[in-house]
Amino acid sequence: MDQTPVPVPPATVVYTDGACSGNPGPGGWAWAVPRGRYASGARARTTNQRMEIMAVLEAAKALDGPLEVVSDSTYVINCFRDRWWEGWLQKDWTNSQKRPVVNRDLWEPLIELVRQRGITFRWVKGHSGDPMNELVDQLAGEAGRTQQGRQGVAPELEHKKLRRNESSGWPNQRR
Repeated sequence: MDQTPVPVPPATVVYTDGACSGNPGPGGWAWAVPRGRYASGARARTTNQRMEIMAVLEAAKALDGPLEVVSDSTYVINCFRDRWWEGWLQKDWTNSQKRPVVNRDLWEPLIELVRQRGITFRWVKGHSGDPMNELVDQLAGEAGRTQQGRQGVAPELEHKKLRRNESSGWPNQRR
């Protein structure tokens, strides 16, 4: 009997972010894979927290295989790091204050995908110069402002602080 372990494919790293002007107000979400695909979308009346969750949910639906989600949202990160979701399920979707969990319509499908696929999460400090975090921040903000999403291939970025290219809206590398 062959005892050779089956190799597990490496996790795809995906950066996510949400943005909202007003709370509630027009918002946008975005995800991007370094040197890979990106997508963004918008909602007319939403909250920042909903857009943060939506970004992760849309990435998980669009990308196959193992994922490592990188987010600056402590709301999203804490849900999985501190396993809030397990308590929500045990308490029939009520939180520690015995109130209904906010954004359940987004959390339910996301938690199901996390449970099925073993998605992991990593926090990154927002606005700290991480090129990919800055990119998804700009894409989410743009989607919120224009109320239009887009998709494509992320530009090649080095791990240097970025400045915004005012003509295109895309970040440029500092030299």
